[in-house]
Amino acid sequence: MKKILTKKVEMTQIFDENGEVFPVTLVKELQGKALSPDDLQGLALQEGDMITVSGISKGKGFQGVVKRHKFQGGRRSHGQKHSEREAGSIGGGGRAGGRVIKNMRMAGRMGGERVTVKNLKIIKILPETREIFIRGAIPGRRGSVVEIKAK
Repeated sequence: MKKILTKKVEMTQIFDENGEVFPVTLVKELQGKALSPDDLQGLALQEGDMITVSGISKGKGFQGVVKRHKFQGGRRSHGQKHSEREAGSIGGGGRAGGRVIKNMRMAGRMGGERVTVKNLKIIKILPETREIFIRGAIPGRRGSVVEIKAK
């Protein structure tokens, strides 16, 4: 399986001949030279191909359990003054024996990890400007390096 490293430039949109709009992500090749048709054949990248894209997701810093693990939170009434978005009880004398068990979902740092998105489609390739338009969103912030694998 061939792969190339590219840089995420931005998200934009493209209209097709029927006037339908597609969200696309624009990426460029890192080597700094124009893509020749031979390069594209060697990578097996053509318009309409399905690819897999991997990258480091945006870092979101320290987040609570409601945002990080999609906890529902507590009720908004019946004595809850400032604890609507808290995790609740994390340990006790029952099955865990008064300790916090391993892999307990708690607040902490979120994002900044490797994410792979499969089955993305190449909409357009511009060899002279080294630009590739990929349908949909890919992981990472603007300017981050992403890896494209051909299927």
